[in-house]
Amino acid sequence: MFQGILDALTGKLNGCQVSGVLVLQLGRESDVRHRRLSHAPPQGTMGSEPGPVQIVTVCKEDHSFALDTEALEGVLLAPEIRDKHVVVLSVAGAFRKGKSFILDFMLRYMYRKDLDEDWLGQDNEPLTGFKWRGGSEPETTGIQVWSQVFLVKKKNGTEVAVLLMDTQGAFDNQSTVKDCATIFALSTMTSSIQIYNLSQNIQEDDLQQLQLFTEYGRLAMDEIFQKPFQSLMFLIRDWSFPYEYKYGLEGGSMFLDKRLQVKESQHKELQSVREHIHSCFTYINCFLLPHPGLKVATSPAFKGQLNVAPEFKDQLRNLIPKLLSPEKLAEKEINGNKVTCRGLVEFFKAYIKIYQGEDLPHPKSMLMVPLSFTAWVVYCCIVCGGDLPYVNPASLEEKHEFYLQESLHLFSSTKKMGGKEFCNRYRDQLEAELGEMWESFSKHNQSKNIFSAFQTPAVLFVLVCFLYVLSGLLVFIGLATIAFACDCLLGLAMLAMLTWAFIRYSGKYRGLGGAIDETAGIILEKVRTQAVDIVF
Repeated sequence: MFQGILDALTGKLNGCQVSGVLVLQLGRESDVRHRRLSHAPPQGTMGSEPGPVQIVTVCKEDHSFALDTEALEGVLLAPEIRDKHVVVLSVAGAFRKGKSFILDFMLRYMYRKDLDEDWLGQDNEPLTGFKWRGGSEPETTGIQVWSQVFLVKKKNGTEVAVLLMDTQGAFDNQSTVKDCATIFALSTMTSSIQIYNLSQNIQEDDLQQLQLFTEYGRLAMDEIFQKPFQSLMFLIRDWSFPYEYKYGLEGGSMFLDKRLQVKESQHKELQSVREHIHSCFTYINCFLLPHPGLKVATSPAFKGQLNVAPEFKDQLRNLIPKLLSPEKLAEKEINGNKVTCRGLVEFFKAYIKIYQGEDLPHPKSMLMVPLSFTAWVVYCCIVCGGDLPYVNPASLEEKHEFYLQESLHLFSSTKKMGGKEFCNRYRDQLEAELGEMWESFSKHNQSKNIFSAFQTPAVLFVLVCFLYVLSGLLVFIGLATIAFACDCLLGLAMLAMLTWAFIRYSGKYRGLGGAIDETAGIILEKVRTQAVDIVF
């Protein structure tokens, strides 16, 4: 049945391919369209005209995610591309920073790169493709892909399928941190080239957000033995300091090296962010793109025409081929294995299920794992807490060791944000806190021992009796002076016993009561030690 659907889809594609390609670029002269017809790649959807296809949607009410499997399969399972290795170029970043705008120039390049004319087109030609507009309100939601997958022949003769992906801007006024993290993570996990679109500079919070989002993506992936993601490009828009670092890839690489440099003088947190980013991506670079001009930024009538700053056009001619020329294309790989279009569909399905479930923690900038600590406390409360009777210390310690290991195992097996080094630090902190709590529970259990509760008065009573008898013997043999000293000690012991009884009854002067308990314990320990020495 499924094969029948694909065959039907193929038939419709063959019928609509020519018309779909023919009307792709609006505003072009008919003779130019005719010249482009033979160069346009095959279309991967049933629609008559290529366009953006929504594959991941976000429900605003409950902030859940849904994958449009039918739409994704319509793009990637066309017979001519489904078994080709896929190159996925994605653009992600904050909202209203021109992600869709730059993607449309990539589309223009893909359609015109084989023509004799300048692929950028005429100055008065509007920019079409992924929907975009000026203004302050977000445009793209969820994840979109271009419906037409481009077949590109590499120098070695193999053909790869190139898919362009647009993502919802992060940190708008309707998205939670989890929404932003999930969208960014999904695009990074499924792309072979991730463009991190930033405005004017790379600030520390940009790096921290990248750390957060990539860690959220890494948690969703199975155990991997290589760096989890492939290529990352920092695309710095509206770069205003060409006198420090010149526009383009060379200046961007020098600028990025300085920003991602790990120094001994840096705070551990800053070092951790940079080390994490280096550990996540196989290849990282940066491109500095100038501002397109005030006409772009302030004119509501601007439709993407190229009457913009000349240096912006020059750098576009430099940037786009560096990303999309055949020798620069990097096929999508997972664990060192190249992925086909058919395989990418399955990865999308698997990843979206993970983000729809409850296995992943809520993304936060710092690690929080109270669950294992709480579990240990609950175990101890069940064993010896509250009004439960006294437990033999040896049995209690045995249960403590068992539940301690269970709690640490729970900590280690639970997916957490922060990376291995960060988690190890919190594991050590967890062990220290559990050790302190064990001391508290152990003392609480000991206080329930009836013999322990009456240890102090028993020791003092025996001491009083001993001193009384000793005093009488000393008087009998004529050592009245020493007997007087014994009587003084006897009086102190009786006073201590009465004071201890008052403190236990009233709850006041607990420090003094503790000192009396400690003294009684020392006396008992001394007597016990001497008795053992005499016997053995």
